[in-house]
Parts: sequence; structure tokens; C-alpha cells
Amino acid sequence: MDSNSVEATRIRQEIDSLKSKKLNIEQQISSLEAQLHQLELNSNTASSLSNGNLGNSNGLSPDMIYRYSRHLLLPSFGVQGQANLLKSSVLVIGAGGLGSPALLYLAACGVGRIGIVDHDIVELNNLQRQIIHTEAYIGKSKVESAADACRSINSSTQIVEHKEAFRTSNALEIVSKYDVVVDATDNAPSRYMINDCCVVLGKPLVSGAALGLEGQLTVYNYNGGPCYRCLFPTPPPTNACQRCADSGVLGVVPGVIGCLQALEAIKVASLVGEPLSGRMLLLDAVSGRFRNVKLRGRSLQCEACGDHAVLTRQTFLDFDYEKFTQTPLSPGPLKLNLLSVDARISSTEYSEKVTEGETHVLVDVRPAHHYKIVSLPNSINIPLSTLEDRLPEISASLEKEAKKDSLDSGSSASLFVICRRGNDSQRAVELLHKLGFSSAKDIIGGLESWAHNVDPKFPTY
Repeated sequence: MDSNSVEATRIRQEIDSLKSKKLNIEQQISSLEAQLHQLELNSNTASSLSNGNLGNSNGLSPDMIYRYSRHLLLPSFGVQGQANLLKSSVLVIGAGGLGSPALLYLAACGVGRIGIVDHDIVELNNLQRQIIHTEAYIGKSKVESAADACRSINSSTQIVEHKEAFRTSNALEIVSKYDVVVDATDNAPSRYMINDCCVVLGKPLVSGAALGLEGQLTVYNYNGGPCYRCLFPTPPPTNACQRCADSGVLGVVPGVIGCLQALEAIKVASLVGEPLSGRMLLLDAVSGRFRNVKLRGRSLQCEACGDHAVLTRQTFLDFDYEKFTQTPLSPGPLKLNLLSVDARISSTEYSEKVTEGETHVLVDVRPAHHYKIVSLPNSINIPLSTLEDRLPEISASLEKEAKKDSLDSGSSASLFVICRRGNDSQRAVELLHKLGFSSAKDIIGGLESWAHNVDPKFPTY
């Protein structure tokens, strides 16, 4: 090994060592900040009492009494509920559609310390539902945006920023600092990981979900109630794990569920009311109906919290949640790879064929309501769900194009398939190959690739 290689290796090792030290220092700072905040709360309360400016012994300063007066007037919440809330800490994992309203209300209502975990940035298409962010923060950290919004509402609440992805490597360290955890994520591996982390540390978990025009909410691992694995020991099939980025969501639906998550977290933290442990609240936004259903109790066979549970700190650290769920932790959309190279072409290659005037038929297999949003010129819309029933239509279109170009007998037009991101188009090409259309090709990356690589002005959604 030459001297340059040796020096490069030394530098890399030094960098790794410094990064490790940096992480430890950041964790120590976070822990000390939490201790300092608690000491300041205790000190402020003691000072107020000693100065005799309260008129009573409830531990609330005049500013607190005025700020939270509507809470204090509630017989079922009152001084004790507010005092409990001021001493509590809540961690919100995800500053998106669910996390936005949850964070705003937790800050406004007086939770003593709030942690925010997210590694994403604010994008324009977030603002339809993620109301904690503004246009001014587009391209900036979601955690910074959410933290500033919370501080603007209540400067007396301590906000801790965790600008990092939530992983097994940092989960135990982060969650251990909080009393209650709010799961505001939208993917299967995160749900299992957050649940298991909460079970290991004995933390109550407020779990919400929203998709399309429906939402649900429950509290796991609380007062002997079930955990997430009790109800779902086996993850759902990959094709059943839909995300808002793929299936859509009406902005106000996660808003409603997020508000209710804040409510449940406040009930748990303040020791007031009856949290949704062992029950699930279901929202049907179309009809405006809520249903409250009873859940199965804690499973004695549960691998996480059962009588013979195998979950420990070490098994948690070693567990591969992406492999377990067959779903990526990344918030990005699903990207399949089902076809061989010769059954696919890039959007750029397809653009060149259009420019050269190659005779072809372009089938767009997105649902009809997607096709109405935007489409490529001269494409025909045959949704994947109806593809097998409309094969004659494809054959007729191919014959029509071939005759239009006066091709020699025996020749045919090319067949290309496109969708939004290149997943359904691959499924369609697989089916077409089985049904005799062996020359059909998928356009890699779909319309998003077209907008990125061919026409930057083409709308994306």
C-alpha cells in the first residue's frame, strides 16, 4: 500500500472517530437540555411560591394562569391536569400531515418539552395538508420549520429538534428522553420500529393514520393494553401498503387525525380522561362518521410484549424492519424493478422515437382520474384494472397506426406503456407479454421521468 493510500485510510478513520464523538456530544447536549428545562420549571415554580405572587399553592405563575385559563376552568382538567402537562414531555415522530396539527396543539396547550423527529425538507406539495409549514420554508428542514412555528405559539415550551431519520441506531436514545410518543409516520417499517422501541422502553404510543378520505387512531402499550404487534404480528403485503404520495389524501383528513393524536397524548400526559387504549377510532370523512371499535387485548403470544417476548434492546438494534415488512423506510414512492432491460426504454429514448416519427401506440395505464390531471399527447387511457378486457382496443390501435403509415404487410407499430412512476406500467407489460403482446415495452420512471428528463414544464403531481 503506497503512502497516499495509508494517509487516506488514516484520514477516514479520524473522520469516523470525530463523527462518533460529535454524535455523543449532541446526545449529551440533548440530555442536559432536558435536565436543565426540568430544573428551570421546578425553579420557576418554587420562586413563584416563595414570592407569594400566586395567591395559592397550585404552582402556576400568573402568566400561566392567564394563558391556560380555559383549561383551568374545566372541572375534569383544571390545575392538576395543567400542572401534569407542564411537567410532561412528548416526542412527535414525523412533521408532516399528522404531525403538523399535533405539534401545534401540543405546544399551544402547554406540554413542557416537545421533541420533533424528521429528516425531510418542506416541498410545495406538502402545504396542502402540512399546515405547520409555510411557503417561506420550502426547501428547508421540516424540523426547523415546525420548531419555529411551535416556539411562535408558546415560547415557554422547550422544543428539541432531531433533524435525522428515525432508525434503530438512534431510536432508543431519542425515545428514552420522553414520556409519550406520537407516531405521525406513514409507512409500515416505521410503525413496527416505533412500536417495538416504545415496548422496550415502556412508553405509551399514540398512533394515527390517514389515507384518502379515511383515518384511524389508537393508543398502544398503555395500561396493559395491546401493542401494534399484538394486532398485526405479520406485516401486510407490500402492494397493500399504500402511501399518500401514491394514493392521495384530502388535506383536512390527516389534520383531523393529527388533532385527535394531540388530544390522546394530552390525556395520557395529564393523567386526565380515558385514552383510546384497547379501542380504535375510525373516521369516514365522506359520510362524516366516526366509529369507535373495541380491539383485541394484549396477546400473550406477542413477540414484542407477550409473556415469552423475544424483543430486547439488542434484538431491537439488530432487527431489519425494511426486510421484515418488504417496504423501504424512505418516504419516497415505491420503485419496482420487474422487467428485463430489453423490455424497458427510458423516457429520453421514447422522446427520440416520437421525434423521429416512429409509428407506435402509447398506452397510459393510470386510473381515469389520474389521466384527467395530465397526459402525454396521443396516448390512450386503458387503466391497468381494465387492461385484460380491452386487449381488442389495443390490437385495433396498433393496426390503425400500421395502416396509417402504410407499413409493409407483416410489420406492426410499436407498443409502449406508461404510468405515473413506472410501477403499474411494468405490471401491465408483464401481463401484455403473457397475453401475446411480446413486443410491449415499459417507459422507465413514467411521467415523472418525462418531466425530469424530457420536458421540465410538464406538470407533476
